[in-house]
Formats: sequence, C-alpha cells, structure tokens
Amino acid sequence: MLQCYRADLHIHTCLSPCADLTMSPKRIIEKAHRMKLDIIAICDHNSAENVQAAFNAAKGKDVTVLAGMEVTSSEEVHVIGLFAKPEGVLALQELVYKTLLAGENDEGLFGQQIIANEFDEITGYNRRLLIGATTLSLSEVVSNIHALDGLVIASHIDRETYSIIGQLGFIPEDIKIDALEISPHSTPARVIADFPDINEYPLIRSSDAHFLEDIGRVTTSFQLAKPDLEEIKMAFTRIQGRKIILQA
Repeated sequence: MLQCYRADLHIHTCLSPCADLTMSPKRIIEKAHRMKLDIIAICDHNSAENVQAAFNAAKGKDVTVLAGMEVTSSEEVHVIGLFAKPEGVLALQELVYKTLLAGENDEGLFGQQIIANEFDEITGYNRRLLIGATTLSLSEVVSNIHALDGLVIASHIDRETYSIIGQLGFIPEDIKIDALEISPHSTPARVIADFPDINEYPLIRSSDAHFLEDIGRVTTSFQLAKPDLEEIKMAFTRIQGRKIILQA
C-alpha cells in the first residue's frame, strides 16, 4: 500500500563550514522527529564524515536517513549525490578527497568543520578545504554518483551562484540529472516561469538547512510503498503509482 512521506533531502551538519555549530547529527534527528519528517538526507559540502553518526542517532526513531553529499564540480556547480547507505557516499568521499583543491580550511574565514558522533560529542575536525571545488567536471561527478548506485539532484537551481543554471546558463542534455531542487527562496511556479524547460525533470524542494530552525521549512512529499531511496527513484520516474507531491 502506498503512503505519503514527507522528506527534506538537503540538510547540512556542523561538518559544513557554513553551517551552525548546533547542527550536530543528534540534534538534526531530534528536530526532524519534532517536525514529523519521515525522510531526511545529510548532505555536507564535499564530505560525508557525519553521515554514519546521523544513521546511528536515528535508530529507534521514525526518521529514515539517506546518505548524501553536496559535491562541488570544477565548474562550481553544486550537485547532491544520494545513497541508501553510508558505504555508497563514503566511496564517493574517497574520490572527492582525491580531487578536492589543495588547501586547508581557514576557520576564521569559513567556519569550523566539526566531526561529531551520535551522542553530541566532538570526535575531530576536518582540515580540508571543503568549501572549495573539486577538479571533477559536472559530467564526471554525475557519472561517478550513478556508478555507485546513487541518485543525482542538481542543488538549488534557482540560485544565481553554485547552481547548474547559474554557472552554466542551461542544463546539458547529455548529462543525466535525476531531479532538480528548488530552494526555499523561490517557488516551483516562479522557477518554471523563468525556466520552462525544467518542467521536463522531476522537481523537489528542500530546506538546504544550515541552522536547526530551517530543517523542514520546505519539504517534498512522496507517495511511496516505504521510505527508502529505491522508492524515491521510482517516484522520480512515476513507476507503479509512486510520485512526487510538490509543496507549492
């Protein structure tokens, strides 16, 4: 039997230098539970070192966690890779770390990059320049995510910077994007009016939360048999009654 599940598929933790220090995996799960979210995805910049902690923190709670990462391509396009389990995103992380531009994070300029466990304890700091870009082209990012059985979502396509449209001016037809994300700063109707061609793609809305109060501020509902990545993939292609129910 199909049910409606509310999802926020773009949430940063305190590992992202631009996120608030209160965005620990434990507190994110607690806030998602209070907001009655059924599915969330942890999507830090160019790293996934807090994903397992979020999975651990969600045990025994009615919140399904998807393993994600927001990768920055060489064109400075932000792309989300979503995976069912941490193993997939950690394999992507290995590639991203090899191709991330050299340099060390400047905490005073960009913010701390905190690795935390499910008990709200700091276990380390990531010193890489996670705010930077990789040397992977957009095409390479997408193909590698798909090779690892992940889904590809183009982040916040309505933004002027770090979006596929903002950076390239268009969505390349030869690159297989599974879905497009509209940020909380616009509406589907407004973005479709500006870029009619995007209506050819599955559209979702996510919070892109960097602060606890932003989690679930916009969501996407899915009609699914169960809350998992394979069902979401089916909803993207409207298979067997699965579908996206987009928040206006």
